[in-house]
Amino acid sequence: MSELLSWGRYPRLPQTAHAAYWRDEAQAHWRDVQAAHGTTLAFGNGRSYGDVCLASSDHVFQTLALDRIIAADWTRGIVRAEPGITFEQILALAVPRGWMLPVTPGTKYVTLGGAIANDVHGKNHHVRGTFGRHVRAFGLARSDGSLIECSPETNTELFNATIGGLGLTGLILWAEFSLMPIRTSLIDVTSIRFGKLDEFFDLSETYDAKHEYCVAWVDCASRGPALGRGIFMAGDHAIHGSLDVVERPKRRVPFTPPVSLINGLTLRAFNELYYRRQRKPIEISRVGYDGYFYPLDSLLEWNRIYGPPGFQQYQCVVPAASARDAVRAMLDRISSSGTGSFLAVLKRCGDIPSPGLLSFPMQGTSLALDFPQHELRNSHLFAALDAIVRNAGGRIYPAKDAHMSGADFRAAYPQWQQLESLRDPAMLSHFWKRMTGL
Repeated sequence: MSELLSWGRYPRLPQTAHAAYWRDEAQAHWRDVQAAHGTTLAFGNGRSYGDVCLASSDHVFQTLALDRIIAADWTRGIVRAEPGITFEQILALAVPRGWMLPVTPGTKYVTLGGAIANDVHGKNHHVRGTFGRHVRAFGLARSDGSLIECSPETNTELFNATIGGLGLTGLILWAEFSLMPIRTSLIDVTSIRFGKLDEFFDLSETYDAKHEYCVAWVDCASRGPALGRGIFMAGDHAIHGSLDVVERPKRRVPFTPPVSLINGLTLRAFNELYYRRQRKPIEISRVGYDGYFYPLDSLLEWNRIYGPPGFQQYQCVVPAASARDAVRAMLDRISSSGTGSFLAVLKRCGDIPSPGLLSFPMQGTSLALDFPQHELRNSHLFAALDAIVRNAGGRIYPAKDAHMSGADFRAAYPQWQQLESLRDPAMLSHFWKRMTGL
């Protein structure tokens, strides 16, 4: 057993881990943990940021050792695997064979079970939707001893509740999903520097329809006429090249500094350098998929740079009709707050629906930023941002949240009651307790 935290290291609620090693023993072991501690929660690789991956009992059932491929059809691109396998492990097998994950978030260290529980999305949401759309079936253990196979056609209600269901419907023992064919492991990227927020929306209108992947970095410290300036990056899988998986050199943050290394001074300096590093207005490059999708993964334990208090990520999505005004208002509030993020991501989400009851993306624009944990400063800033999101008809991403009010959650995710009716009584997180008052 070991103690675990979420990736943001806030709230600091250490979890005692009870590990599973074999799939045929996992259900019985999970029920033993529940019997001993009342409730528990499946815990993969701990890449959720807030308290959504933390059991209310502080005893989690860790699935990371359940990381085996059960079956793979490399002709059709269909894989069945255990829940603890990471996207890194899947890609190492799939890419050399000409297959890619159809949807991936910004880290390859998420597990398959975690990707389903949070219905992850990526730079190509406007083309392929969320990961849940590519899940064909899974085996769900329930604490009453049953093992249920769920798919879009079988046990559909539990299938839809489990995708984006925050790990609350039971224990996933295996999942089958589809891959996407590729010709090379390389990505052709067009990077465009833009000088203000309106230009991002104009670029999105032009490029989203033409490219598989679209995302922008924005300078959240910029103000005035330059508010929302940044770099727009459109990408596509290259047609010519090899399928080699090239390992990038990895570095590790060796220790946790006594204070956060991210502050107003370092933030402004970094953002200015990052914005200016692209010398031409438009640059075209060809890069490996690893560097394109997972820029921070080469710096292991980068969450340490925020010091002992940790950090919070704020990720929201606002509907298309109100996106320009809402994002402008949020960036204006952030730039005047004295805090901010060196990695601020802006992207448009498409209109492809997810089967998940509580799936986060909607047609509109998503903004994601990391903030060093500072209770007073963050509470004031987040309250202002929440009001903007609320008035715009948007919502906050549970996988990244550590502050959202229960009222905002229940209003933004009206199907929460349906999920609650299907929740396995053995599964309860700090997040769900905070949102529902259970």
